[in-house]
This record gives sequence, C-alpha cells and structure tokens, in this order.
Amino acid sequence: MPNIRSSKKRMRQSARRRTRNRVQRAALRSAVKRARSAGTSGEAADAVRQAERLLDRAARKGLIAKNEAARKKSRLVKSLPSKS
Repeated sequence: MPNIRSSKKRMRQSARRRTRNRVQRAALRSAVKRARSAGTSGEAADAVRQAERLLDRAARKGLIAKNEAARKKSRLVKSLPSKS
C-alpha cells in the first residue's frame, strides 16, 4: 500500500481503468464469439457488423492494437457463409 498521496491516487485510477478495460474486453470477446457462432447468413452479417464496430472502437480507444482489430475483422468476414 503506497504512502505517497499521488501514488494512492494512481492506484485508484489504475483500478478504475483496469475494471473498465476488463468489461470492455469481455464485451468485445463476446461479440466476436457471437459473430462466429451465428447461424444464418443474415444473422451472421449483423453479428459481424456489430463485432466490427466494437473492434474499431476498441482500437480507437487503445484497448487493442489497430492491426489486431484489422486482423480480427478480416478473419470474421472470411468466416461468413458465402451468398452462393
């Protein structure tokens, strides 16, 4: 436990950020899993669109790296059932 006031504040801030990041990361993982396991093509397209939106937001906020978001989006789109 820190004694210095600024260290105490930093500890509080990191705990708050860690909690927020953990929740957002869990939501992101859930969206990606939902997109992968979606059944019909219309359902899958909507789920992938939602997952892409969350991935872009996470990359913009610095939660994940930009290339990680791009890679995951690319793999999700490739896993979509084809229209034919």
